[in-house]
Amino acid sequence: MNDVIDGKPSTNFWIIGGVALFWNLLGLFLYYQNVTTTAADLQQAPPEMQDLVLNIPKWATSAYAIAVTTGVLGSALLLMRKSWAVVMFTVSLIGIIVQDIDAFLLRNAYAIIGPMWSGVSLVVFVVAVLLLLYSRKARASGWLD
Repeated sequence: MNDVIDGKPSTNFWIIGGVALFWNLLGLFLYYQNVTTTAADLQQAPPEMQDLVLNIPKWATSAYAIAVTTGVLGSALLLMRKSWAVVMFTVSLIGIIVQDIDAFLLRNAYAIIGPMWSGVSLVVFVVAVLLLLYSRKARASGWLD
């Protein structure tokens, strides 16, 4: 299918941009849930899970905030056809990597949350890479100003 009609992006561009915005807004909502979680919210969880959730270092929480905020901005800028989307998706990916370094390398979250939630983290990473690559393609195709 042709990605360009009369020099403008096709319907696929708008669908991808809309799905990206929804995806990143969902991430922003999950971030809000994460930072507002209290010990009382986790009283039924095993102690290791409580410790994992309640003792996230500030720098990792900051990386999470940066990742989701720049992901939302990147998606909005993509829909506005602005080349800054590439920068925002790059920063978002870096934030995800920093956050995952904390969770999986420094605090061994895999041992606590298991393969399913670790798989979610992998999907988040892959989607971020794909959005960065797509925004770069859109810029190279002249779809972004």
